[in-house]
Amino acid sequence: MEEDKIPGDKTGNDAKRMADQFEEKAREFTEEAKNTFHQAKEDWNQTTNSTENKKLLSGILAILLGSLGIHKFILGYTKEGIVLLVMSLLGFVTCGITSGIAWVVGIVEGVIYLTKTDAEFYNTYQSGRKPWF
Repeated sequence: MEEDKIPGDKTGNDAKRMADQFEEKAREFTEEAKNTFHQAKEDWNQTTNSTENKKLLSGILAILLGSLGIHKFILGYTKEGIVLLVMSLLGFVTCGITSGIAWVVGIVEGVIYLTKTDAEFYNTYQSGRKPWF
């Protein structure tokens, strides 16, 4: 292959150098992506396993996205979150009736969450595990 090069032609060397640079950048990117993934995983585990009060987050999500049940998933009520999500999706079949009910439930729960004191909210919904209202 060396014999095929034209004397004074730098394209072969330039191409190799560029390929090496791209390979190094790809390695750096891979390492950075792995580190970001591991950090995100640690943050997620810390957030979901912590005993911190989730009142503000749950209340705002209940008001804005309550019909999707996002606030239920945040509080760890998977079954209830799925119920609200299914009700929202059934709205396409029921001309919005079930979606409307899920939306009202979300708004009511959001207001209830935000009007409780931090201690009441924590005792009722996080440690007391009361799933509805």
